[in-house]
Amino acid sequence: MRSITMIAIVAIGLILTMMGCGKYNSFVEQEGIVENSWSKVQSAYQRRADLIPNLVNTVKGQADYEKGTLEAVVKARASATSTNIDASQLTPENMAQFQQAQGQLSSALSRLLVTVEKYPDLKANQAFIELQTQLEGTENRIKVARDNYNDAVTTFNISIRKFPSNFFATVFGFDDKAQFEAQAGSDQAPEVQF
Repeated sequence: MRSITMIAIVAIGLILTMMGCGKYNSFVEQEGIVENSWSKVQSAYQRRADLIPNLVNTVKGQADYEKGTLEAVVKARASATSTNIDASQLTPENMAQFQQAQGQLSSALSRLLVTVEKYPDLKANQAFIELQTQLEGTENRIKVARDNYNDAVTTFNISIRKFPSNFFATVFGFDDKAQFEAQAGSDQAPEVQF
């Protein structure tokens, strides 16, 4: 009787160990996908930041431009590029800080592009047109990267919350990752004035 009990205990222990190893490996894989997706988001934002100096210099060279608008873009770019989040620190607070810096840059770029409408020579400049096209393409890449990141985070977060996975996630220290969320007021259409 005692040997049957020992065999049952060992069998249960082996089953739990195998399940734990499988869940741990699954969490590591999914967390790697989240981190890779986050890297792609950062890469897309970096591409935008890299285009901005060329855009600013093109505008500066072609127009008697409002100095304050250009300075706002340069300042927002500096703030956005200095705000980085390590993939292991994807908390809601860090994500909000990152999004705020990127939002300020998006706002400054929008003001720049709206103000450009006052300068027909600049709008016809081939270098400006190419930069504007690249910037629009980059904004699309950013959206795709954020969507892919949110998909990876959703899969990961669901996985670590399901039973019995949640038990193993707690044991191994896997926590929810933060989603990209729309900025406050983004549901309102921007007002464009000339």
